[in-house]
Amino acid sequence: MSEPLTLALPKGRLFDNVQKHFATKGIEFSFEKRKLTAYDSQGLLKIFLVKNSDLPTYVNYGIAGLGVCGDDVVYESGLKFNNLLPFDFGGTKICLCGPKGIGEKSDLDGLRIATSYTEFTKDFFHNEGTPVKIINLNGSVELAPILGLTPYIVDLVETGSTLKANNLEVIRTLSDIKVNLIANPSYYKTNYEKINKLIEILRD
Repeated sequence: MSEPLTLALPKGRLFDNVQKHFATKGIEFSFEKRKLTAYDSQGLLKIFLVKNSDLPTYVNYGIAGLGVCGDDVVYESGLKFNNLLPFDFGGTKICLCGPKGIGEKSDLDGLRIATSYTEFTKDFFHNEGTPVKIINLNGSVELAPILGLTPYIVDLVETGSTLKANNLEVIRTLSDIKVNLIANPSYYKTNYEKINKLIEILRD
């Protein structure tokens, strides 16, 4: 029996979507309590459960040859991977948001934006020629306008319910975010036959 492919999966809500999707393709797996490694029922995959933001690092260093994560996580990592297969689940949008009715000022120059997505936000507004000041927050970004830290935030928006609950709204969608199967480029070169077979299984 050949060695299984190695795959990093993110903890949290996205993991549940991945597990369900893989099960529909006959690839079933679960993690024993507190364990962070598992094998699928067919012996195709050795799976590591990692923090979402750490996933690109594990794939970049070849600890896991493959991973499943969103465009946003890859972008913030600054790392390059083979983007092998987009999935239909887990998609979202990254948006400029602010208090209801504030709108987007015609000149954001000098205004502050709070976000966890500093690289994306910096590059997006730089490419527009708007030199905004970015303040890095690692959670509860919605508090920034409420407490007067910044008038605007850039964040992922799925249903918009958290924004609505805090009297905020989407001002502009900046980009769609997809969830993808990614690969370490070197790992793909040496395992492309097995990986391509996996892609055929997982493809909708």
